[in-house]
This record gives sequence, structure tokens and C-alpha cells, in this order.
Amino acid sequence: MDAQGRGRAEEIDPADQWVLNPDTGDYELRLNNSGADSARASGVSAPRSSGRRGAPREGGGEGSRRGPEVPRQGGRRSSSGPRGQEAAAAAENTAGRRKRKAPKARRKKVLLWTGGVMAFLLVAVSAGGYWLYQHFNGNLSSVDIGDRGNKDVVTANAPLNILVIGTDKRTGEGNEGYGDAGSVGHADTNILFHVSKDRTNATAVSIPRDLMTNIPDCKAKQEDGSEKTIPGTQNVRFNTSLGQDGRDPGCTMDTVKELTGLKVDHFMMVDFNAVKTLSTAVGGVKICLAHAVKDEKSHLDLPAGPNTVQGEDALAFVRTRHAYANGSDLDRIKGQQQFLGSMIREMKSNDTLTSPKKLFKLADAATKALTVDSAIDSVPKLTTLAKELTKIDTKNITFVTLPVIDNPAEPTPITVVVDPVKAPQLLSMMQEDTSLTEVAAQKKAAKSKQDALLKGTKAAAADVRVDVYNGGEIAGGAQQTVSWLQNDKGVLKSTNKANAPAKAAKTTLEYAPNQADQARALAEMMGLPATAMKPGAKDAVGLQAMVLTLGADFKGAGTPITGPTKIDIPKASADKEVCAK
Repeated sequence: MDAQGRGRAEEIDPADQWVLNPDTGDYELRLNNSGADSARASGVSAPRSSGRRGAPREGGGEGSRRGPEVPRQGGRRSSSGPRGQEAAAAAENTAGRRKRKAPKARRKKVLLWTGGVMAFLLVAVSAGGYWLYQHFNGNLSSVDIGDRGNKDVVTANAPLNILVIGTDKRTGEGNEGYGDAGSVGHADTNILFHVSKDRTNATAVSIPRDLMTNIPDCKAKQEDGSEKTIPGTQNVRFNTSLGQDGRDPGCTMDTVKELTGLKVDHFMMVDFNAVKTLSTAVGGVKICLAHAVKDEKSHLDLPAGPNTVQGEDALAFVRTRHAYANGSDLDRIKGQQQFLGSMIREMKSNDTLTSPKKLFKLADAATKALTVDSAIDSVPKLTTLAKELTKIDTKNITFVTLPVIDNPAEPTPITVVVDPVKAPQLLSMMQEDTSLTEVAAQKKAAKSKQDALLKGTKAAAADVRVDVYNGGEIAGGAQQTVSWLQNDKGVLKSTNKANAPAKAAKTTLEYAPNQADQARALAEMMGLPATAMKPGAKDAVGLQAMVLTLGADFKGAGTPITGPTKIDIPKASADKEVCAK
């Protein structure tokens, strides 16, 4: 990216603001109006500082056009490069003509410019120049998931779904004692982060690793670059959707899509190191324990009440399950949700966003820890995604666990299965983009849309003509609906057309402009949402009927298709601290 693409703070090239602190060995954003700054502002060259070897030179000459050399990461070139030199040179050549403002105003704008927040983890991305972009880009790892996901990074005017995967692979220094010794990296922790279309709220749904589900056929790139179709398996643990039989994160995305009915736009995968390095980078994450914990398996040893954890203690906290009442993975999920909510608050706090040193360490740790899909495998792309996520107030980020029950097929249940009542309700709300928090703007918009749907004249039941197709999961759904319409609602001109050509995720009603009164009448009878209505462009001719196709959201004749607006399940908000029990 060039200087214009990177942005400027008071017309100062950000690449000139990062200097090496010889006492700490860290690159820091220079905010004070130093003598070198004043000299350059007046067009006078300042002498080289003896303690800043490798940092951008502050006066004129060849040295001032070179950013600090950064080690190669993952085979990507990480030095400043010609474009970085040109950007710094341009800043230097025009410095004498710039009008400077008071240091306070400049400091504020520099910090605002550096205060981006990356993806679901809300990791701040500081862009101190071309060389810094190269450094962070070199940290990132990516996986080609083919034609899955969202190639445009962010879908405009649509909900956004990001799958966060935590693996149990033993990578990184000091992680030999965690996870399974021979694990190839299973989907140990899984959170589907659903961001609303209007970006006012988000729902983070934890999917238990021990959930018994079906894994569909999927295509995965192999180490030699070839593509392999891996056969699906039925009734197996969710965590085997990754790693097992050569499955990659794309296979986990496919499994989530089949399980939830929601298309996944992107994935972010982390290992044990992510928790350790990110928690340390923000200076610790605040947690609360209802009772003292001493877990020999995770080595967690903390007193009751508030605690601040980082590094090994943070990893021990998110991995412990024996510290909780039931000692189950479901209890561990609650602890993970508390930890993530607290880390989000810490990352969005002024203490973090106004600290250049923290921002650098946070972005560096995050990009090293992340493996992402190829559509978001660069800092500019991640920053684009971050801009969408930073619009959400933490009070409107809700953590829930996919509702499950004990597996009835096991005498002593170890695994779980989807709750047949509450899980469809939650997923229906997400599919309809219904918030789990009280977001006034969204509630008003939904009511307005539904009111508009039913506004206008409605045909008498005897005048409604509709053909019913079954594209849902309930056998005989079309006949069941026709019988209910005829016997209970008086829609005598309804016809059973048997199975639809293909399965449908959503129920739809197709109608012509001159059938709008019939459509409004049928929508009111069946409780159809506005999203189910599909008006055509041409008027119906003669006895042409509307077409009702039942989808997977059809739960039975007489049951409204409209998803619930509320659900009675445990929820946690990212802006509130709770104590783990």
C-alpha cells in the first residue's frame, strides 16, 4: 500500500512515527514533539540518534528513506522494500512545507488512526508504514478453501458469519503438555460469530466439540496442492470435522452450514499460543471465580473472586473443566465465553487503544496466532473486516451455547445431541437475523417490514388459490398443510403438489402482482415472515395459482413460520462480568 492508502496523521507519514527503543528492543510510536521533529518540520536535517540503529533516520539523506529491517516470516519478504522507501522519502521531501499543529492534537489523531480492531477477536492493527504491513502480512498463515466463503471479504448490506476455531494441536513452545499427543488439530473450540445485517449486534454461538452430528462430503487441499474429496460420516463428534481423514477448516465450515443453515463467510483458526500471547499482549484478562480453583490437570491455581490472568494461567483457565461443578465441556464453554467477553472489553478499552506499544504487541501476537481463509489473508483485508466489527457495541454482543441434550443413545452420556426444541428456535432467529439483545433500531425495522407486508386489502379465504410443495424435512408436509388450509381456514382452492424439485432451507411464497391480496391473506394465516414473500414481475393469467414451497423452517401445519423474537436459554453479554461457578 502507498502512503495515501495507509492514511496520515496530521499529514505525517505513519512510517516516520515508529522508532526502535534501544532499552526495550520494541518499536514504539513516537508521539512527542521532539527536537528531531521540530528540525524536520522546518526543513533542517537533524543528526542521527546514536541509540536508534535500524530505526528510520530523522534527517535528510539516504538513511532516512529506509525503514527498519524486519525478519522474514513464513517465507514472505518483510523488509521495507522500494515502496516503503518511496513513501518515507516523499514524507521527508515535503516535511518543510507542512504546517504543524499543537502536539496534543497530533497525538490524538495518531492514536485514533492506529486504533483499528481486528476481526472477532477485536485485535488492534497498528499500521506504522509499509514495512509494518509487510511484517504483519508475513506473520499470517492462510488456507485455500476453494469457492466457499465470501471472496469480497465483507458482504455489503447482509449478515456476516465468521467461524472461530480453536485447535488442540500441540504447536508452539511450552505446549507439549496440552491436548492429545498425536492430535493433528481437531475442532476443539468452535464459535460461530453472527454479525447482524445492520451491524448493531452480534451473536456468538459456541458449538460443543462433543456434539454428535453429520459431517458432509467436503473438498480439501492437500499438502502437495491437490484437491481431495473426503467422504462424509454420520453421527460422529463435531470436533472430527477438522483434521480427521485430512479435513481442513473448509470441511468444518461445511459442517457448520449443514448444522445451522447459515452460510459461513470466513474462518479464523488459532492454537494454544493465541490465548497465551494475546492475553499477555493486553496486559492480562480479568476473570472472576465463584470459588477457589486448583485443577491438577490444567494446573490452574487461583483464589475465589476477581483475578487477572495471562500467558500460561490464561490458557489453563480456558482449558479447565474439572474446576467447574459438573466438570463437563459445556461448563468449560461458559468459562471461555467469560474470558472472551472480558478480552473484548480489554481490547476496546482506552488503556489499550491509547497505548502504541500495546497495539503493536497485540497486532503482532494476533497475526502470528491466526490462520485464516485466503480471502482475508492480509492486513488490509483484515482491517476492512475489522471496520465492520468495530461498529458493534459490546453490550450487543451476546454469547450463547447451541442448545443440546444428553445423547439418549449412550447409557452413560458423554456426548450430546442438538436440543430438538430450543436449537431450531435459536437457529431460526439467527437465520432471520433476529437479535438476542434489545436493539431498538432492529426491532423497529422488523416490525415496519412485517407491517408493510400485511398492509393493504386481503382476499377472502375462498378466493385464495395456492399450490403447495414440500421442500422441508417433515414427510407429508404438503398434504398436512393443504388439509389444514381447507378444513381450518377455508382455503378450498389449495392443492398438494407433493415434493419440491429440491430441498429448501426457507419457506417461500411466490405470487404475481395481481395476487398480492391473496398473498397477504395466506401470509397472515400461516405467519409467514416478510423474507418469505417472493413477488413476481408479471400478472397471473386465468386460474394460475400462487406457489408455496415449504422449507426446513416448516414445523407443522398451524405453526407460524415466523421465527421467535425471544428464546429462553442462558446468555451472557460481552459488556458484563460474571463469576465462573
